[in-house]
Amino acid sequence: MIAELSKEYSVSLLCELIGMSRSTYYYHEREAEDDELLCEAIEKIIANKPYYGYRRVTQQLKRQGHEIGETRVRRLQKELEHCCRVGKATFSTTDSRHNHPRFPNLIRELDISHINEVWVADITYIRMGKRFVYLAVILDAYSRAIRGWQLGFRVDTQLAIQALKMALANHPAPEYHHSDQGAQYATPKYLDILPRSTRISMSAIGRPTENGIVERFIRTFKEEHIDYTEYNSFSDAIEQIKYWLEIEYMTGRIHSALGYLTPAEFEDQLLFVQSDPLLLDG
Repeated sequence: MIAELSKEYSVSLLCELIGMSRSTYYYHEREAEDDELLCEAIEKIIANKPYYGYRRVTQQLKRQGHEIGETRVRRLQKELEHCCRVGKATFSTTDSRHNHPRFPNLIRELDISHINEVWVADITYIRMGKRFVYLAVILDAYSRAIRGWQLGFRVDTQLAIQALKMALANHPAPEYHHSDQGAQYATPKYLDILPRSTRISMSAIGRPTENGIVERFIRTFKEEHIDYTEYNSFSDAIEQIKYWLEIEYMTGRIHSALGYLTPAEFEDQLLFVQSDPLLLDG
């Protein structure tokens, strides 16, 4: 209340009116801000160590320089379990600290003009109860269509590989494969699955906008599905995510960039035009 009214009245006056000292007010304001920062720090710890209880989380926070006790950590963890904070913590699923080869961004100036010209890949996290699961996804940059995806408990190379194998099993290999510089995409175990004809492109470290198409997709996925969904189990998560990706997104969600067609409609239209020489000549 004081924070809102302080836009028009002085804090000193408001505190005097309700019988609160200014030091008490500022203490509570600072504690509330600290709680928000601590919640984000706790989310990051739990994302990487989902089996950590409040005691281990407390010790990890102390190692990071936070002055905090177990009682407060337990309270904050309980609050996190009862609210939807997916997308709130900004921890990274990209581990670019590796010795694998790195590749330049080859699509920055590319005028993408057809399907299967460029595939874009990324990994994101999803809160499921008290732990996190991870989604690897590959999109066609031209049609925004899903090419492959995989859900798993670990953010590792196998997660990315399974998504790639799904994509290659159902579609021609792309001319370009674009991703961040994460170890999952830079390792030969992943790159050797792609044919030699596919050129490897990567965004620069710390430049998520260079993989903007898939970043926007992930934001849409969280805003339109994750924020309104609860999962009873891992198998339930797979079923619901599969339905959203392959049915709702592909056949039900229109895109302004596609002339307000769904990805499936857009690709069907392209294939129809390509199959008719008269339409191509026209």
